[in-house]
Amino acid sequence: MSRVINPDSAGKQRTQLTKAIVLAVRELARQTDTGAAARDLAAFISIALQTISDGIEASVAAWEKRDYWVKADKFRMEWAWAAPTAQKMRTAVLADDWATVAALSASIAQKFGKIQVSENNRLGSPWIGAFKRLNAK
Repeated sequence: MSRVINPDSAGKQRTQLTKAIVLAVRELARQTDTGAAARDLAAFISIALQTISDGIEASVAAWEKRDYWVKADKFRMEWAWAAPTAQKMRTAVLADDWATVAALSASIAQKFGKIQVSENNRLGSPWIGAFKRLNAK
């Protein structure tokens, strides 16, 4: 029997979300007012970080099955910042605290500084309507 390969793994989703977050942070830095577009961008960053945080355990499960405990714990520690930052961003967006959003965006940009996204990407604008989804949660 051959292996079953999941094309939509947590790792692939994490890679796509990190690139989308980098794009969203860049676009948020270009915004001149705090209108609907800025709210959508900040809300998307929060949702994407929470999704990444939720997928960490799925990624680590394969390593733990093979007794790679150190590697699994190191990976958890690398991404431990994602859930608290997502919650802070969510709170700041819902409270219209744009100073906190700017500070969090800068720290997120530092975390994802090595990620390169080409100008000809196929990610589109995944942040459209994100504020409405954040309010629904």
